[in-house]
Amino acid sequence: MVIGLGSGQASGMAIQYLGQQLRDGYLKDIIGVPTSVVSASEAAKSGIPLVDYQDSSQIDFAFDDVDIIEEGTLIAVIGRQRLQGEESIIQEKSILNAADQLVFMVSENQYKGVLDGSIPVLIQSLNWMKTAEDIEDFYLGDAEVWRRPSIGQAGPLGGDFPVVTREGHNILDVIFTSPIKSLAEVTESLNKIEGVVDHGVISKYP
Repeated sequence: MVIGLGSGQASGMAIQYLGQQLRDGYLKDIIGVPTSVVSASEAAKSGIPLVDYQDSSQIDFAFDDVDIIEEGTLIAVIGRQRLQGEESIIQEKSILNAADQLVFMVSENQYKGVLDGSIPVLIQSLNWMKTAEDIEDFYLGDAEVWRRPSIGQAGPLGGDFPVVTREGHNILDVIFTSPIKSLAEVTESLNKIEGVVDHGVISKYP
């Protein structure tokens, strides 16, 4: 069985449990596909064989910590936390979407009918300011747009040392000051804005 190994506290505990089951002989023929450097390290320490993700990879089952889940639709948001190492929202989403079965892990207060907070948006580094302004104009009065920094603090449309992802993109945190009415509607609008590459919203059942 090929398992997509998620990132986060709960995923780390699940990886440790899988490793223990392998060592005790209760599981066998398990191969892990890590979603991040952190999950790869945890799996290696736990003795789980690993393979790198490829676009054609067949993944039987995956699990991952998510930041929030929309009650009713089970649409989730990932990537709110600052990235460590070479984590990739694009790769994480690809692995989760490729899985035949998927489990999102959250605490009870992260499963909500009324959503708030931020959504990370991956954008092309070139002309990032134009993309940020277009997003801010679209959500005028409902959200602020900050470019995520690699160090220090960000400001609206700022950040002197921006995060550059593995794929060469910047990250904008779209911070909603009003309740998020629908994650599906947010993704639909973001996908229409020039310069947007991807975002942290994931739905296994579009």
